[in-house]
Amino acid sequence: MRILAHSWKMLRLLPDHLSRLPAPSAEAAAHSTRLVERIRADIAAAGGWLDFARFMDLALHAPGLGYYSAGTDKFGAGGDFVTAPELGALFAQTLARQAAQILRMDVPEIVECGAGSGRLACDLLAALAALDCLPQRYRILETSADLRARQQARLARELPQLVGRVEWLDALPPRLDALVIANEVLDAMPVHLVTTRHGALAELGVVAGDDGGFGWATREAAGAVRADAQALALVPGYTTEIGLAARAFASTLAGALGRGVALLVDYGFPAHEYYHPQRSEGTLMCHYRHHAHADPLCLVGLQDITAHVDFSAVATAAVDAGAELLGYTGQSQFLVNCGITDVLSAVAPTDPAYFRLAAQAQKLLSPAEMGELFKVMAIGRGIDAPLLGFAQGDRSHRL
Repeated sequence: MRILAHSWKMLRLLPDHLSRLPAPSAEAAAHSTRLVERIRADIAAAGGWLDFARFMDLALHAPGLGYYSAGTDKFGAGGDFVTAPELGALFAQTLARQAAQILRMDVPEIVECGAGSGRLACDLLAALAALDCLPQRYRILETSADLRARQQARLARELPQLVGRVEWLDALPPRLDALVIANEVLDAMPVHLVTTRHGALAELGVVAGDDGGFGWATREAAGAVRADAQALALVPGYTTEIGLAARAFASTLAGALGRGVALLVDYGFPAHEYYHPQRSEGTLMCHYRHHAHADPLCLVGLQDITAHVDFSAVATAAVDAGAELLGYTGQSQFLVNCGITDVLSAVAPTDPAYFRLAAQAQKLLSPAEMGELFKVMAIGRGIDAPLLGFAQGDRSHRL
């Protein structure tokens, strides 16, 4: 084991970049310090080196301390980033058309994984009510007690007439006859980091730094991480992520599906784009108060840590577990197929609401915004009819 002499280019630029980030409050800094101490204790217990996947899991999900476990705003203008549902109701109103088609195939319920602020659940249920196509139950899989409480409060406040249909889950049920929705869930699942910078394949991990924080160190890659990295035939001087957790989730989800569909919406690429030689520094990114940077070892517990999704690996894991790949395309194409223009045209251009919806559409559809970077994948069992969202522009053959 050794400390890296050279880390990622983006990390070498960090001192200046971090100086431009908003300073955390004294309370937030104290919270971060508690989590740092917890992780440093785990590093010591592990012998001085922690694989990055474990570090990322603790930074995001350590009970009471991790980014998603603690009681701070994360979504929307007052948080750290904005997801498609947080832009407004247009995303959910369009998604409802795909949901309605699936529910009418004798699929009785919806399961949303990682419901965030509860915004998508509220807007989707309202849109489905308008389409006279409510699910028998809307179940939310949420591991964060803080986020669960926020979701419950929002649904009780905004949809009191429908809150009786909603229940919360601690884990995926063994069988799912449902439409499962996972919007920006896979990107927050822990990833392993591998590098070929020093002439050999190594795994990047985290060590306790002398300054009370953290540093990078490598060890020889082993097990599934090594096998997966070797299969990628990475060029020299390459650092990237191996998303074992996302694959395991896809496999578990596919195995649980009885009759139903899982819609996975996230930013990412097929493998041939993800591991392109020019993407030699990986996709790991952090989000803090609407600033993006590449240092996951700072602001621990106060910032989101994400990696793009290898959709080829996710599709393979799901198919190997017995599901069928039903479609894969860009978010823009998916929303157009589902009738986003019809949703827009239902509002008169003279209505002030139209301009808000048009602004949402721009962000959702533009290739320079979310339209192309975000992808939508559908896996399913027992579904024979083609899905509305993939009627045109299906890219499954490119995975």
